[in-house]
Amino acid sequence: MPDEEAATGGEIRRVIAEHRATMKCMQEDPIRNKVAVVTGGTRGIGRAIGEHLLDAGATVAICGRSQDSVSRAVDEMKPRGTVVGMAADASSEEAVSKFCSFVDESFGGFDILINNAGVGIFRSVADLTPEEWRKTLETNLNGVFYFSHAALSRFRKRGGGYIINIGSLAGKNPFAGGAAYNASKFGLNGFSEALMLDHRQEGVRVSQIMPGSVATGFGSGTAANWKIAPEDIADIVLSLLRTPERTLISRIEVRPSRPPK
Repeated sequence: MPDEEAATGGEIRRVIAEHRATMKCMQEDPIRNKVAVVTGGTRGIGRAIGEHLLDAGATVAICGRSQDSVSRAVDEMKPRGTVVGMAADASSEEAVSKFCSFVDESFGGFDILINNAGVGIFRSVADLTPEEWRKTLETNLNGVFYFSHAALSRFRKRGGGYIINIGSLAGKNPFAGGAAYNASKFGLNGFSEALMLDHRQEGVRVSQIMPGSVATGFGSGTAANWKIAPEDIADIVLSLLRTPERTLISRIEVRPSRPPK
């Protein structure tokens, strides 16, 4: 009996210690109880990032181009945590301002910005229309500026924040038919670095993730086993957010391990 009691007591202490350790980790997770904005958050990479943030205990606000898709995504994500959404075209300064005010009204501001919204129109320069050129640059580059500009004023009030820009390996590797997309992503590289240098002393960290082929159906892409999964990019986002504040990983290039030969 004494041995059984001792074993039982030891088991109880072990369970209590594990519970305390789990609670400590939850309390110390820098993502927990933060408010995060995810642009283009209704599907693909943005959707996966939003879901991972919710699972980590963050409050999430998403936007997308149509209210139907935003409402559907919010309803599907609600079982994971607190999430709201509103339609917002990232290429419109007015729409971005309205969305950020919506987040202010909902949560009093935000701490994390994931600039993920983007479009891909792939044509030769001769076939690319001026409208398509403008749409690509205004969404993929101007939109990041609009959201980042809006975030910075809010971060100042909160003592800092984190901006993660979802770029692309197309920002360093041009390809035929990619003139507009390449230009937008090359520009995003320069903007991200300058943004970081401008505001690093204000407690604002800026990182850029540059994936290769991701299984999202974006542009002309299709789902394939060899491609990067959206969840893989979401895992990287959470890793960046959990990096100690003294450390900044400014750029991450991500490739499929075994693309077709």
